[in-house]
Amino acid sequence: MPATKEEIRLSNRTDRWRFMCPNGHRSWEPTNNHFWCQQCARSYDEDVEPEFDVLHDLKTEEEIHRDELVLRQGNTLEIRGEA
Repeated sequence: MPATKEEIRLSNRTDRWRFMCPNGHRSWEPTNNHFWCQQCARSYDEDVEPEFDVLHDLKTEEEIHRDELVLRQGNTLEIRGEA
Protein backbone atom coordinates (compact mmCIF):
# COMPACT_ATOMS: atom_id res chain seq x y z
CA MET A 1 0.00 0.00 0.00
CA PRO A 2 1.37 3.47 -0.85
CA ALA A 3 2.48 5.80 1.97
CA THR A 4 0.01 8.46 0.82
CA LYS A 5 -3.42 7.86 -0.61
CA GLU A 6 -4.22 8.79 -4.20
CA GLU A 7 -6.85 11.54 -4.48
CA ILE A 8 -9.53 11.61 -7.16
CA ARG A 9 -11.56 14.78 -7.60
CA LEU A 10 -14.85 13.34 -8.81
CA SER A 11 -15.98 16.61 -10.38
CA ASN A 12 -12.71 16.89 -12.36
CA ARG A 13 -12.99 15.27 -15.80
CA THR A 14 -9.24 14.73 -16.14
CA ASP A 15 -9.09 12.91 -12.81
CA ARG A 16 -12.09 10.76 -13.75
CA TRP A 17 -10.65 9.78 -17.16
CA ARG A 18 -7.32 8.77 -15.62
CA PHE A 19 -8.96 5.75 -13.95
CA MET A 20 -10.83 2.81 -15.50
CA CYS A 21 -12.83 -0.14 -14.21
CA PRO A 22 -11.21 -3.60 -14.49
CA ASN A 23 -12.91 -4.02 -17.89
CA GLY A 24 -11.51 -0.77 -19.32
CA HIS A 25 -14.55 1.52 -18.97
CA ARG A 26 -14.58 5.05 -17.63
CA SER A 27 -18.26 5.03 -16.64
CA TRP A 28 -17.52 4.04 -13.02
CA GLU A 29 -19.07 5.60 -9.93
CA PRO A 30 -18.17 5.26 -6.26
CA THR A 31 -20.82 3.58 -4.10
CA ASN A 32 -20.86 2.60 -0.41
CA ASN A 33 -17.62 0.62 -0.13
CA HIS A 34 -16.85 -0.25 -3.73
CA PHE A 35 -17.20 1.03 -7.30
CA TRP A 36 -19.92 0.37 -9.89
CA CYS A 37 -19.60 0.60 -13.70
CA GLN A 38 -22.57 1.58 -15.85
CA GLN A 39 -21.19 -0.06 -19.01
CA CYS A 40 -20.42 -3.32 -17.21
CA ALA A 41 -23.95 -3.33 -15.74
CA ARG A 42 -25.38 -3.02 -19.27
CA SER A 43 -23.27 -5.89 -20.56
CA TYR A 44 -25.04 -9.06 -21.64
CA ASP A 45 -22.01 -11.11 -20.61
CA GLU A 46 -22.78 -13.00 -17.38
CA ASP A 47 -19.05 -13.06 -16.51
CA VAL A 48 -18.84 -9.24 -16.30
CA GLU A 49 -19.20 -7.90 -12.73
CA PRO A 50 -20.43 -4.28 -12.51
CA GLU A 51 -19.24 -3.99 -8.87
CA PHE A 52 -15.52 -3.98 -8.03
CA ASP A 53 -12.96 -2.79 -5.46
CA VAL A 54 -10.07 -1.58 -7.66
CA LEU A 55 -9.55 1.02 -10.36
CA HIS A 56 -6.87 0.86 -13.05
CA ASP A 57 -4.66 3.99 -13.04
CA LEU A 58 -3.67 4.84 -16.61
CA LYS A 59 -0.88 7.15 -15.42
CA THR A 60 0.97 4.54 -13.36
CA GLU A 61 -0.50 1.36 -14.94
CA GLU A 62 -1.27 0.13 -11.41
CA GLU A 63 -4.40 -1.29 -9.84
CA ILE A 64 -5.49 0.86 -6.88
CA HIS A 65 -7.78 -0.58 -4.21
CA ARG A 66 -10.68 1.51 -2.91
CA ASP A 67 -9.05 1.76 0.54
CA GLU A 68 -6.00 3.43 -1.06
CA LEU A 69 -8.08 6.30 -2.50
CA VAL A 70 -9.51 9.55 -1.22
CA LEU A 71 -12.50 10.65 -3.29
CA ARG A 72 -13.47 14.34 -3.30
CA GLN A 73 -16.65 15.95 -4.57
CA GLY A 74 -15.91 19.60 -5.33
CA ASN A 75 -13.85 21.07 -2.48
CA THR A 76 -15.16 18.80 0.27
CA LEU A 77 -14.10 15.34 1.35
CA GLU A 78 -16.71 12.82 0.22
CA ILE A 79 -15.38 9.33 0.85
CA ARG A 80 -12.21 8.12 2.51
CA GLY A 81 -10.92 4.55 2.53
CA GLU A 82 -9.72 2.84 5.68
CA ALA A 83 -6.72 4.42 7.42
